[in-house]
Amino acid sequence: MVTVDTYGWYQTLIKPAWAPPAFVFGPVWTVLYIIIAVTFGTVFYKASTGALPRLVALPFALNLVFNLAFTPIQFGLQNNLLAAADVLLVLGTLIWALAAIYPHQKWLALANIPYLLWVCFATVLQLTVTYLNF
Repeated sequence: MVTVDTYGWYQTLIKPAWAPPAFVFGPVWTVLYIIIAVTFGTVFYKASTGALPRLVALPFALNLVFNLAFTPIQFGLQNNLLAAADVLLVLGTLIWALAAIYPHQKWLALANIPYLLWVCFATVLQLTVTYLNF
């Protein structure tokens, strides 16, 4: 479980000057989780009904696993290195997912562009924080 104390730990880390303030993350992730719920849900539904090949859903499922693992790794375990590896997996599976769905349902790939842009930014941020605090 993530507690106030673990977020206090994160505040003590060295971060780059371009890191956004903490209050930005909540609204951004709220919007992104809505996008994820609608688009990933659509992929899972279509794959389960045979409207999409089931294998197309695999990178979406893996992306959810890695995305949901990030907070417990970063704030629960307080492990920047493992969190950096995880965020690279989030990025890799997201790129794979968008490439897999694009030939079948272009709108699902395009709707996830904000998520992709944020994950690119978050990856650079996490790698930078990891480096600065190694």
